[in-house]
Amino acid sequence: MSQSLSLEAKNLIDRPNFAHLATLMPDGSPLSTPVWIGREGDMIVISISDWSLKGKNTKKDPRVSLSIVDFKNPYEELQIRGRVAEIRPDPDFKIMNPISHKYIGRPFPIHMQGPGRIALMIEVEKERYTRVPLEHTPPK
Repeated sequence: MSQSLSLEAKNLIDRPNFAHLATLMPDGSPLSTPVWIGREGDMIVISISDWSLKGKNTKKDPRVSLSIVDFKNPYEELQIRGRVAEIRPDPDFKIMNPISHKYIGRPFPIHMQGPGRIALMIEVEKERYTRVPLEHTPPK
C-alpha cells in the first residue's frame, strides 16, 4: 500500500541529492546503484536506460529501496522502501531533462544509441526520515 511522502522527504528529494537505488538481481542478491531522482507528487522518478541492470531487475521484481543523504548535511537522510508501480518510455528525454536540470543545470548530455530511456515511477510503501543534530567536521 502506497503512502504519502512527508514534507521533509519531499524537500530532501527535491534538492540535488544523490540517491542509492537497490534492486534485486535474479538470484535474489541486491544491486545498489547511485542515481539522480525526481518527484511527481508522492512518487519518486528515476530515469534510466532500458537495458541497464536496474531496468532489467525492476522488470522482473518491482521491489526497490532507496537511501538519500543530503549533499550538504550528511546527517539528514531518508530511507524508502517501495515498488516500481509504472515504467514509462522516455525516448525524447522529457522526463530525464528536468531531473538533469536539477543536478547539472542543463538537459541530459548523454544520448546513447540503442534501446531507449525509461522512467521508473516508484510508489513509496515505507519512509524513514532522520536528521541527527551533528555537524560534519571530519579531521583534516
